[in-house]
Amino acid sequence: MADFTFDPLTPASFLARSSVVFRDRIAVVDGERELSYAEFGRRSGAVTGLLAGLGVAPGDRVATLCANSHVQLELHHGVPLSGAVLVALNLRLSAQELTYIVRHSGAGVLVATTEYTGKAHEIAQATGVRLVLAGQDGDDEYETLLAAAEPAPTERIDERGLLAINYTSGTTGPPKGVMYHHRGAFLQALAMAFHARLDSATRYLWTLPMFHCNGWCFTWAVTAAGGTHVCLRAVEPERIWRLLHEQGVTHLSGAPTVLSMIANHPGAEEKPLDSTVRISTGGAPPTPTLLARLRELRMDVTHLYGLTETFGPIAVNEWQAPWDERPPDEQAALRARQGVANVIAAPLRVIDDHGADVPADGATLGEIAARGNDVMLGYYRDEAATEAVTTDGWFRTGDLAVMHPDGYVEIRDRRKDIIISGGENISSVEVEQVLARHPAVLESAVVATPDAHWGEVPVAFVTLRPGAAATAQDLIDHVRSELAGFKAPKRVVFSDLPKTSTGKIQKNVLRERAAT
Repeated sequence: MADFTFDPLTPASFLARSSVVFRDRIAVVDGERELSYAEFGRRSGAVTGLLAGLGVAPGDRVATLCANSHVQLELHHGVPLSGAVLVALNLRLSAQELTYIVRHSGAGVLVATTEYTGKAHEIAQATGVRLVLAGQDGDDEYETLLAAAEPAPTERIDERGLLAINYTSGTTGPPKGVMYHHRGAFLQALAMAFHARLDSATRYLWTLPMFHCNGWCFTWAVTAAGGTHVCLRAVEPERIWRLLHEQGVTHLSGAPTVLSMIANHPGAEEKPLDSTVRISTGGAPPTPTLLARLRELRMDVTHLYGLTETFGPIAVNEWQAPWDERPPDEQAALRARQGVANVIAAPLRVIDDHGADVPADGATLGEIAARGNDVMLGYYRDEAATEAVTTDGWFRTGDLAVMHPDGYVEIRDRRKDIIISGGENISSVEVEQVLARHPAVLESAVVATPDAHWGEVPVAFVTLRPGAAATAQDLIDHVRSELAGFKAPKRVVFSDLPKTSTGKIQKNVLRERAAT
């Protein structure tokens, strides 16, 4: 077959096109700094030379400890162009945890933005990794090396070759390195651009951490569309609302907890949005209450579903036009479903313990299974863990769900979060959605705690809205008014909820608290 019939797919190729087609358009806004697409392309190309000058060869790992910034974006494009492997580190992990990841990945270079200088030095001292700091006042080595570098892209990229290693949070053991390939990231970026309706007028606000599944591949999707990356170095609701207005933001992404912060901040009431903002959310099922609130604020929410192992969102709640005629409460319930496989993914399955599909009746519980171009190559240096989540060539996600007759999947719980009380299954998600409908509740999380009689019983951790009041019994009675009595929390604890860096509630931490 002639060579001109095939060109390897890589997400790094999008910038080559956009830096020409959209050369004068603003590609990146990072505080006071703005980069055109021509500048963004030139700087990302120079990253390949910077890395070559540090001895980085194709296949070598390059770690980043960077805020959502032009630096992180340049590395997301330049590292793959060099043929090296990107290891974007979780900013909220401790230096000890990050040291483990740097060692496990075998990274030889670490690039860090100034916000993480202290932690970066600890990691470098412990591992011997070559540290390059970006944004240091008077001593910005990244900029110095970049200015002196000539592009040195790799001559050939294997589209099934290793693009990135993204580490899981490690809540049940050491973090696992999820291996991404070029082909999957390329296709996933196109899927995100398609489903989010990105184009050259897009102004995408980075409320989502770029390190998380490489920003759900929006790091490349926005570039492919020729849109503008509006960087947000820290999730601060006041700043988010300011940027929504000042930058004319059209799109953003985030977990429901982040959206709740935005929706309940005073800025939501101060000035209405000039136009609708498209929001992609995932990480946990958003409550119908939150979805209704965001709709009031001119925020159009699309619910996505995925994991680190699936390049971020593998499913989308594809909205059907006839659903516009349904009552508001029914629409909100429909929007809370996880949906169907995205446009480049294989259809999702819901399977039983033997690997057979459960009935599509909206009631029979099973585990979501996935396969296709946007599923990981496996866990880095951990064949046993890869085998443990594989059944007949399908990746078992650990998420328990039902399949509706229309082919839409709806999560009922994580396998580890389901509560089995007296032999009855209790969905923590179901109880949380009822709690969210109480006017005093800002957010909640329901977990299991051991019980001598029932085996397990539910405990609710609740954060109340500012100025609101409710007793534990008020909330228990509220749940009992809508659900069977055995599903109601046996105890309610009022507190802030611990969260991961991507906004997910840390139920493993709450289970420990509940047991004490």
